Amino acid sequence: MTGVLEGGGGGRTGDRRLSLYQLLDPEILANPYPLYRRLRDEAPVHWDPFLHAWVVTRYEDVSTVLHTFSANRTPTPEQLAALGMERVGPIAALMVRQMLFLDPPEHTRVRMLAAKAFTPRRVEVLRGHIAEIADRLLDDIEAAGSVEIIGDLARPLPAIVTAEMLGLPIEDWPQLTDWSRSFAEMLGNFQHNPGRAAQVVTTVEDMTAYFQRAIDEQRERPRDGLLHALMTAEVDGNRFSDEEVIANTIITMVGGQETTTNLIGNGMLSLLRNPGQWELLKSDPSLVTSAVEELLRYEAPSQHTARLAFDDTELGGQQIQKRQAVIAVMGAANRDPERFPDPDRLDLSRPDNRHLAFGWSSHYCFGAPLARIEGQLVFEALARRLPGLHLDADRKLTWRANLGLRGLDALPLEF
Repeated sequence: MTGVLEGGGGGRTGDRRLSLYQLLDPEILANPYPLYRRLRDEAPVHWDPFLHAWVVTRYEDVSTVLHTFSANRTPTPEQLAALGMERVGPIAALMVRQMLFLDPPEHTRVRMLAAKAFTPRRVEVLRGHIAEIADRLLDDIEAAGSVEIIGDLARPLPAIVTAEMLGLPIEDWPQLTDWSRSFAEMLGNFQHNPGRAAQVVTTVEDMTAYFQRAIDEQRERPRDGLLHALMTAEVDGNRFSDEEVIANTIITMVGGQETTTNLIGNGMLSLLRNPGQWELLKSDPSLVTSAVEELLRYEAPSQHTARLAFDDTELGGQQIQKRQAVIAVMGAANRDPERFPDPDRLDLSRPDNRHLAFGWSSHYCFGAPLARIEGQLVFEALARRLPGLHLDADRKLTWRANLGLRGLDALPLEF
C-alpha cells in the first residue's frame, strides 16, 4: 500500500547489507543508525531490489524527494481489483482521500480546507488543558509509585487530547488508540502481511462507521472540535464530502497519536541514556523547546516515507525512472554529518536544528505544532515532578515491530 511495489529496477542486483529489510531483525531495529550510516557512506541513493525501491539517506537528497516527488502512491480500489486484491479495497478507498497521499491540485484543495479547521489558535488554546491532563496522569503515577512511560503517559495523553480536539467522547480514547495502532502498523511496514491486511480492513470499516455516526450526530447536535470544523470548512464555495471528512479525520487521529506517543517514549529513553543532558534539562527548563527539536532529530518518530518519481530524473548520480518508488529515510537524513555536526551526539542546545522528523515542504506534518506543545509540556512536567527517573540498565527493551513509525512497546522506569 505504500507504493514500494511500483516500478522496475532494471535488473539491478542488491547488497543485502544495505537493504532496509534488515530492519526486520529486532537488533537492527533497536539501533538502525549504523545501517543508515553505511547507506549514506556507500550508496546514498541505493536501489533496494528486496523492496523494489530506491532508498535515499542524505539530508539534501531526502529534502529533494520530499519537496519534488509524488505523494500519490496509493493504488486505487480498481487497480487492486485488477491485481486480485479486492479485499483490501476499503483501505485504498480511504487512503486515496487522505491529504498524506495526494498531489496538487487536489492536495492543495484538501490542505486549504483542513487549514480552516486546524488553525494555530485552535492548537494553542489547548496548551493549558494539555498541561492539566499531563499533571493528572502524573498524579496517578506518583500515587502508584512506579511508571511505565508508554502505557501510563505517552499513549493516554495524546489519545485524550486527540479525542477532545476532534470533539469526540473522551471515554472513547482507548478505542481510538487501538484503531490508530492497527492503521499505523500498515503505514509503517514494507512487507505485505495477509493477516495484518485483514485486520486493517476491519479497522478501516469500524473507524468509517464510527466517524459516520459522529458526523450524523453532529449535524443534529454540533460539538466544538475539529470534526465539526472539517464538516463546515469552506473555501471559495468548496467543502469536504463526508468521505473526505472521515478520511482526513482518521489520518489526523493516527498521526496525532503515533507521533506524540513515540516522541515522548523515544525522547525519554534518549534523555536517560544521556544522563548529562537529562540533568541539563532538569536544571534549565527553558531548554525544553530546543530539547524537543533535538529529541525529534535524534530519534525521529517517523523514520521514512515513500514517494514516486513524477518523471525520469537524476538524483545523487543515479537515474530514477518515472513512477519508480523512492523511500526517503528521514531518520538517516537527521544524522547526516554534512548537515548536523557530530550527529550521533544528543545536544539539547543544538543550534540550527532544521530536522526532517515532520517531513518537508507541502506535506509537512499537519499536526506538528500540537505534537511539539505536547512534547514540551510532558518533558517539562517529568523533569519537574519526577527528577529521579532512571533506567534499569539490565532491562531489555523491545521496539514495536513497525519499521517506519519508531517507538517502544513499553518503557518501565524507576524513580
